[in-house]
Amino acid sequence: MTHRAHLLSIAAALGLAGCPGPAPTIPDDIFATPGEIAPYATAAQRATFDRGRTVALRRFSPDDGLGPSFNVSSCTGCHERPTTGGSGAHYRNFLLVRQMLPDGSQSAVGINGIQDQFNTETRRLADAEGANVLALRNPIAFFGVGLLAELNEASILANADPDDLDHDGISGRPNYDRGFVGRFGRKAQTVSIEGFIRGPIFNHMGVTSDPLPDSLKALLPVPSATILGMGAPLVSGVDVILQNQAAAPDMPTVDMDDVPDPELAESDLFDLVSFAMLLAAPLPDEPTEASEAGRALFDQVNCSGCHVPTLEGHRGLIPAYTDLLLHDMGPELADGIRMGLAMGNEYRTQPLWGIAAEGPYLHDGRADTLEDAILQHAGEGQGARDAFSALSDTDRGRVIAFLESLGGLSQRSEGLVPPGTPIAAVGDFGGPEIGLPADGEAQFIRGRGVFDRDMSASVGLGPEFNGDSCRACHFDPVIGGSGPADVDVTRQGILDASGVVMLPSGGTMAHRHDVGAVRPPCDPLSDYFELRQTPALFGLGLVDRITESAILANEDPTDVDLDGISGRAHVLSDGRIGRLGWRADVPSIAEFTRDATTNELGVTVPAETGATFGATTDGDSSADPEMSMTDLQDMRFFLAQLAAPRRHDATDATVVAGEAVFAMVGCGDCHRTMALPDGTPVALYSDLLLHDVAPADYAGVGSGDATGREFRTPPLWGIPSTGPYMHDGLSPTLEEAISRHESEGRTSALAVSALSPADREALLAFLASL
Repeated sequence: MTHRAHLLSIAAALGLAGCPGPAPTIPDDIFATPGEIAPYATAAQRATFDRGRTVALRRFSPDDGLGPSFNVSSCTGCHERPTTGGSGAHYRNFLLVRQMLPDGSQSAVGINGIQDQFNTETRRLADAEGANVLALRNPIAFFGVGLLAELNEASILANADPDDLDHDGISGRPNYDRGFVGRFGRKAQTVSIEGFIRGPIFNHMGVTSDPLPDSLKALLPVPSATILGMGAPLVSGVDVILQNQAAAPDMPTVDMDDVPDPELAESDLFDLVSFAMLLAAPLPDEPTEASEAGRALFDQVNCSGCHVPTLEGHRGLIPAYTDLLLHDMGPELADGIRMGLAMGNEYRTQPLWGIAAEGPYLHDGRADTLEDAILQHAGEGQGARDAFSALSDTDRGRVIAFLESLGGLSQRSEGLVPPGTPIAAVGDFGGPEIGLPADGEAQFIRGRGVFDRDMSASVGLGPEFNGDSCRACHFDPVIGGSGPADVDVTRQGILDASGVVMLPSGGTMAHRHDVGAVRPPCDPLSDYFELRQTPALFGLGLVDRITESAILANEDPTDVDLDGISGRAHVLSDGRIGRLGWRADVPSIAEFTRDATTNELGVTVPAETGATFGATTDGDSSADPEMSMTDLQDMRFFLAQLAAPRRHDATDATVVAGEAVFAMVGCGDCHRTMALPDGTPVALYSDLLLHDVAPADYAGVGSGDATGREFRTPPLWGIPSTGPYMHDGLSPTLEEAISRHESEGRTSALAVSALSPADREALLAFLASL
């Protein structure tokens, strides 16, 4: 059966061929690979789509409106799986926070009813005061949403049966937004794509916007009149409190930072909304014997009772496999959150097109697989779940094959690296340092896969974690790089009366996430918080090979040469010299992989002779160790082979002049070239020593022998592509990072500030060449 014939067969199966007049059909110009533009788009819309994708990828900083509180710094921060516009892994989960009042009503608390993680200062945000209802949310994909926006309200309402008059156990009902039938969000709480975009960019990024004027709304790919299907709301006076979109959908959003509102330009908002509206419906696969058998079984067990195959829009039948109605999903999935008419146990039926590449599943991402998601249905989904559970293993597999045929399967990976991605060229970002033999290339790819792999609670994630993969933090500009401000780690401490930060008994890590619908608690005595910017891991194998004696040779702890720089090595408790991390508190790649796997992912590692970092056991239900020795060794190989960034434009006259300026102002006294045992230079531009570069009133959360004021000199190779800068990521530009150097770095910072414009330009050109 051809793809076109398959689409027509769905319409025939629904009995639509017998409708008066021409039978509506499924249009064949709505489908493309997830993340691509709908084929029906005009040339002008394609240009808008490209501009909108750029806006979706844009990283906001405090200078252009990020914050003052935020969870992510870009739209694609959440909507990235399997590509821009998609869903997100566990590390992009967020918490809704409410206060249940004595009269049974709810009020939003926190930042617009969301527990943000960060602010643009130097500490993590406090827990939302008064919150007693918390709910976990996993991001939703945007693929095909423009087609859902075009649906007639009557098409949605035709499937509503709030009193279950047909006695099939399914009583779907609509939610409303300002009187119109809602269709977006986990509880169908929003009617317009513009509202569904303006809300999150404000609630999750702190970026303000004005609603689009009518003149621009009329130019959108899905104009308002088409979205609503009528000129007046179906229901008036519906409570819209707690919708979690822009506080007033038709009003400007504002905040209290120093950037003038609106922070998102009107033209950028138009392009972003257009981009979302033009994302194609996921292209289904050509049917197979297994998928066709699974489609019949899908109907037989009545999954189609809620996941109705098509709804009618003005283009024809839209095969999203959803009724867009609210359904009671039972007490186990209930989260207590009310939105509009939706109660805590009610959720919108999730569209199934493209579902193969969009896991994890369900509203909070608790289901690792499609089968897990089906088997956790209850309430109105209980009958379909029980019927599915009673199928043979073979027939359950056929149902899954049908669901996987609805688009996205070719893009599915264990992380974000697309399937079949080759190794980058030797010396390129993400490629190896040297050419590898065939077995080395295979191990490099396996190690990259381990580094990229999203983990779940069922295989050991957490219970507290910062990322659910190593890639979750290290992905800028490619796998193994740095990370934006929204993946920073937070360290905690207790500030004593003398201004020194004491370390909590349970450790300094203040995790962002928990596998449950809670926020990991900090130590009750902690009152000092410090951000940690994700460092790039390029060239780590070369750093690992620099000898301890080479590091110690540059020490001057008492400033014997009176140059104001007194760097010292971080000597660990067992006598080893630290070289990795912001406090140089990790001695090797081997220990780094153990430490990060446990501290950042909450995943246990195998015991190894001589190893002191990482936990070999924890208290969750997953068998220890949760990472195998094979995976650990493959990941180490990947990191050890990951290329150091290559210089470019090294002979350019401005770059050469800038290198001289770099030396003249004293930056090279700490940011220096090292050497391997055979004398090969390693141009990392770091002495790997601890230096005090903090302002006079800075305390800081120390580590081991490193005081709170001391930081390892960060390598500068790759620096143009690995911002933001400094240990806390609070410097969006290199110039700002230089100006923040104090104490041992103050003389150089002042010298840079006194440079002529030409010398400053040359210095920045030199840094850009690294």
